[in-house]
Amino acid sequence: MASAAEQLAANMNWGAFAKATELKKRLWFTLGALIVYRIGTYIPLPGIDPVVLKDIFSQNAGGILGMFDMFAGGALGRMTIFALNIMPYISASIIMQLLTSVSPTLEAWKKEGESGRKKINQYTRYGTVLICALQAYGIAIGMESMSSSQGPAVADPGWFFRFTTVVTLVGGTMFLMWLGEQVTARGVGNGISLIIFAGIVANLPGSLVGVLEMGRTGALPTFLIIALLILSVAVIYGIVFVERAQRRIIVQYPKRQQGNKVMGGESSHLPLKLNTSGVIPPIFASSILLMPITLIGFSAGTGPEWLQTVAQLLGRGQPIYMMLYAGLIVFFAFFYTAIVFNPADTADNLKKYGGFVPGIRPGKNTADYLDKVLSRLTVVGAAYLVAVCLLPEFLIAEWAVPFYFGGTSLLIVVTVTMDTVAQIQSHLLAHQYEGLIKKAKLRGRKR
Repeated sequence: MASAAEQLAANMNWGAFAKATELKKRLWFTLGALIVYRIGTYIPLPGIDPVVLKDIFSQNAGGILGMFDMFAGGALGRMTIFALNIMPYISASIIMQLLTSVSPTLEAWKKEGESGRKKINQYTRYGTVLICALQAYGIAIGMESMSSSQGPAVADPGWFFRFTTVVTLVGGTMFLMWLGEQVTARGVGNGISLIIFAGIVANLPGSLVGVLEMGRTGALPTFLIIALLILSVAVIYGIVFVERAQRRIIVQYPKRQQGNKVMGGESSHLPLKLNTSGVIPPIFASSILLMPITLIGFSAGTGPEWLQTVAQLLGRGQPIYMMLYAGLIVFFAFFYTAIVFNPADTADNLKKYGGFVPGIRPGKNTADYLDKVLSRLTVVGAAYLVAVCLLPEFLIAEWAVPFYFGGTSLLIVVTVTMDTVAQIQSHLLAHQYEGLIKKAKLRGRKR
């Protein structure tokens, strides 16, 4: 079966793609949804002076707001209806997953299957509305206190402005959450990841032009720009290599007699990815850090002294910020791996079907062995994620490189691209299998 699948995958061509009507519909739907998202990132909030806002964000482009604006695809810098992007939903998902591991009720819902998953998703949406409302209100208060040499950012501050800002930003985030779910169900790839992907890619041309312009004016040395390009290619190669790396554990199935036939006696393998958690830890870590730091950044200059001290300690390139970022990435790497892969359940399933790892007793010993191997893999995977994500932080801290398309963003773009391409290939493979089955049935009828 594996060789047949590989042969079909190798024989895929544009002719097969042209015949895959369902896949084309899914691709067009995904493209249309991303276009709608990008249009929304240019619809401004009411009551905002765009000229003053542009001046304010140009002064904070190298800070934490610039990083948040990268994830939002420029929507925060323009203060549009999608300024908060999908980050409140990610924050709510983090909280629900943490609660699932400590709450017996939520854990029971998780084991109920589809009905339990719907309940958890519903409470995640409620949490998204609450987090988004709090962040939107903080942004409204911060915007009222912002001003530049050209005047205040808000023309008519007050409760009406705050109310409209909260309603608009909450509505924008909830629409993006719904749009992401529609892409996942009716399109290709994970909708939430594709929305973040589209926002990052949209900033790529501007970032490249900015770097090249600084090289032309002499603000950045030419060798540093060349080194950045080479480093980006090397990081992409490293990401692809690690994301495809697997530890294959051999699983043996004993022979058993069924009537006059001898079944089984085959060996298979259990693939364990080097980075089981994927791109989730950096996204979760960024979301956790961006939530309080963004509000601190908006109130800079008007808040109490201790708030200014916290803002300085958590600034880009600061040691405490980097340590917190690295620590959160490591934590979520282990946490998310524990959620998606349960060694005890896997060992029970192997024992149920007669499979065993050579040299390891079935049951608890197999679970302990899988847990040991997975823990070692996660250590390496977490170290890889920390290295990739902290690399641009050191570049920004040491040389003030305005190059946000690195580290976390590169990891997200490459990983999402690989996952989307894999889904497209699986759709093409399923389409070719359906064609073979139909041909076989037609031949059987003719006979």
